[in-house]
Amino acid sequence: MTDLDSLAHWRYSVDDSGVGWLLIDRADEETNSLGRAVMDELDRVVTYLEANLPKGLVLMSGKSSGFIVGADIREFDDYTDVVEVNGLITGAHELFQRFEDLGCYKVVAIDGFCLGGGLELALCCDYLIATDSDSTRIGLPEIKLGIFPGFGGSVRLTRRIGGAKAMPLMLTGRFLKAGAARAQGVIDAVSPRHGSLRWDALRAVQRRRKSRHPTRLAKLANSRPAREALSRVMVKQTASKARPDHYPAPFALIESWRAHAGDRKAHFVSEAAEVAKLAVGDTARGLRRVFHLMEDLKRTGKSVDFDLRRVHVIGAGVMGGDIAAWCVQQGLEVTLQDREMRFIEPAIKRAHKQFARRLKGGALVAAKARLIPDLEGAGVSRADVVIEAIIEDAEIKRTLFKSLEPQMRSDAVLATNTSSIPLEELTSALENPSRLIGLHFFNPVAKMPLLEVVRGAESDAAVVERGLAFGQRIGKLPLAVKSSPGFLVNRVLSPYMLKAMSLHLDEGVTLENLDEAALRFGMPMGPVELADVVGLDVCQKVSETLGAPDALRERLAGFVAGGKLGKKSGEGNYVWQKGKAVKQKADADPAELERISAALLQPFFDECRACLDEGVVDTVDQLDAGIIFGTGFAPFRGGPMHYLASGDNA
Repeated sequence: MTDLDSLAHWRYSVDDSGVGWLLIDRADEETNSLGRAVMDELDRVVTYLEANLPKGLVLMSGKSSGFIVGADIREFDDYTDVVEVNGLITGAHELFQRFEDLGCYKVVAIDGFCLGGGLELALCCDYLIATDSDSTRIGLPEIKLGIFPGFGGSVRLTRRIGGAKAMPLMLTGRFLKAGAARAQGVIDAVSPRHGSLRWDALRAVQRRRKSRHPTRLAKLANSRPAREALSRVMVKQTASKARPDHYPAPFALIESWRAHAGDRKAHFVSEAAEVAKLAVGDTARGLRRVFHLMEDLKRTGKSVDFDLRRVHVIGAGVMGGDIAAWCVQQGLEVTLQDREMRFIEPAIKRAHKQFARRLKGGALVAAKARLIPDLEGAGVSRADVVIEAIIEDAEIKRTLFKSLEPQMRSDAVLATNTSSIPLEELTSALENPSRLIGLHFFNPVAKMPLLEVVRGAESDAAVVERGLAFGQRIGKLPLAVKSSPGFLVNRVLSPYMLKAMSLHLDEGVTLENLDEAALRFGMPMGPVELADVVGLDVCQKVSETLGAPDALRERLAGFVAGGKLGKKSGEGNYVWQKGKAVKQKADADPAELERISAALLQPFFDECRACLDEGVVDTVDQLDAGIIFGTGFAPFRGGPMHYLASGDNA
């Protein structure tokens, strides 16, 4: 019987050779995270080990789901006082330092996710090993939550591999596979995926393997002259992507490193103070809400039993081809159909380029083999999901559905990728209208995370559930929405974009000032540029469906007739060069830009309220999630309804 027998979240044992094995296995949770109870027990463990040192120590997970995913984000909202949070962080610093100072050789053995506080704890060990498996991911993603590493990570990682390498990892929150983490110097060794991580860790303890870090180059990168020069570059690069008033965390991280990395103690003090201020700020609260909304969508449809293997896509245009390519990348077999091979061939070629950027070797060959041109539609009868992605014309779609239904398996899902047509206008040609749902992807498919799963008045609830499960299977965030013109995202975006055009046509507001006003509010892209990215031909169809004013419809028709479709044709509202819009500099003063943004966003917010009132989505959380992940609405504001409720808009 020891002082550690009553632990709920940690297990400790000593083998016959005198090596201690410390396993984290958080009770009643699928994954390990560093909540208060877990940290309190770690304090007990460290106290015990200080008095009962083993010959060596291995730290690893007791779960098959990974090492540690980070701190327990669910607890963050409990803290609102900066002094209290500073005290908690300082306490974590002291605990981790005591663990680091244990007078025995320590190895951490990582399999699966090792993120945030998990990596910060791992960096307290003498030697870091990770399994070379597809599930292993290593990183410090705190910046995505509006803070930066606060359990000593910003100090230890920059000292270990130097600021030139460590800062970009923290500023982007990027995850590394085991091999990349080894190449960067974040970990020391990689254990073969079919080997024994436990044996490799034991051997490292027995041989007291030496870490190569910090290197001479890492030390040089942390010198005062290097920090001064590198920090200026980092601030400039970061400012090109994020505004300090919207996202203060990356700038605080850079300044903390610049000012204090030469003094370890001062760097720890700075980390605690800055992270405490950020953690209770509006941006961090908004981004934590976004994280919770994303986790909710990730659980949607996950429990549905749907053995999904084959997808058939009809329509090899940009959207249909990209849907097919994305499904293939997620491991599915896809047959791609269109009227002639000359329409299918460009989509196949584009898909192969996408595969080549993301896959290598046998995985690349297999992906190419899973994308099958299908001029005759032979794949319809074998498909688990059939997706229509043809021209936005209700009559043409109805004709297609009538021909498809007799060929499909009775349990297969029939879906349309229409961006705005209510399903009720499409089901008249079907013998069984309950089988039709919408699977509305957003452009570009590979980058936009949301998938609207549209339920019509006659849609079978079980089919809708399979649509949600399909979204999960292909790595999208599925959101159930009611069939209505524009569904959720396009319905909310349309009045916003219409307002932009009316301000331009009626009041003479320049296109550049319109976009700048939206960017100052926090939108990732202005409404004019967004229209070009979506495609002015798509905007034309949506404007017709939603009954836009004649002047705007005529303007869009003129663009389309002249072949000016936006980014994809090289010209629309803007001329596009090398994938970027060519713009003049916005010339309105801040007060005028604020007036423009208020005018732009009023119809946006009004439509959000209307969608809730009409039950397009069921809850405020679903609406905020759909608008954030479907439009990119200023994530730091936590969603439109959260923003309106917070009073920040007053």
